[in-house]
Amino acid sequence: MKRLLILSGKGGTGKTTTAAAFIRFSQTKTIADCDVDAPNLHLVYEQTVKPTVSDFYGGDKAVIDPEKCISCGVCQSHCRFDAIDEAATGYAVNEYACEGCGVCAYVCPQKAVTLHTDVAGRKELYLSGGVFSTATLKMGRGNSGKLVTDVKMAMLKNAPETPLAIIDGPPGIGCPVIASVSGMDLVLVVVEPSLSGVSDLKRLCKTAETFQAKLAVCVNKWDVSPENTNAIRDFCQSENIPFVGKIPYDKSASKAINAGLSLADIDCLARDALKDIFENTIQLLNQ
Repeated sequence: MKRLLILSGKGGTGKTTTAAAFIRFSQTKTIADCDVDAPNLHLVYEQTVKPTVSDFYGGDKAVIDPEKCISCGVCQSHCRFDAIDEAATGYAVNEYACEGCGVCAYVCPQKAVTLHTDVAGRKELYLSGGVFSTATLKMGRGNSGKLVTDVKMAMLKNAPETPLAIIDGPPGIGCPVIASVSGMDLVLVVVEPSLSGVSDLKRLCKTAETFQAKLAVCVNKWDVSPENTNAIRDFCQSENIPFVGKIPYDKSASKAINAGLSLADIDCLARDALKDIFENTIQLLNQ
């Protein structure tokens, strides 16, 4: 089974739109959404069955027992993250600010503070004639790379006998992206034709190449800036990165997305361009 990961240097470039269209074109049943900070592939890949849900455990968080707390304020004065607030029953921990360092538990004279494993996210696994693995990380939580790995492993463990797996990856170049790239046969980077888009592409390619990932590039809304599109194509040529196509700006895309449809489901110029890019990508993937 070939594994195709779709990435972008930033959010909003059309990565998920491209992934959703590729899923329709290929009719694959092995899918994952690794953008755990803001998963949205399910909006255009609606499921009719309930998922198997499980908790994702991150680091520790401090908890103050109000019955033991005597409101001495020692924990608050030692907290470097300003994560302890005064409450009606003493002091309470702000879960979004707490880093789980344990200083408050160490200095508390009443032993009212303890560390507990934090439920940092929610994993969902849909099994209905295939597999769709996704997850959501809670706001302000870390370990997003570990959660991405869990999403990928759940997909691979339950994958049916299909020739292709499509993974909608996270934006940027951080830990979630690094965790997504591992084990992929091809990484397709969706770029927007702007100066920041060119910069994001270079950073992302450098990150992916560190892990010896095979890359390909396409440009979304290329006609917004033909000059920057040419700059992206030139960069790809200079770095020997396959340039698999470009997608025009198409108002039909917004209408389709608002209706919860993939671009593969409607007749428009963007769909035709995506189909060509899909065929070029699959040809490259099978080489």
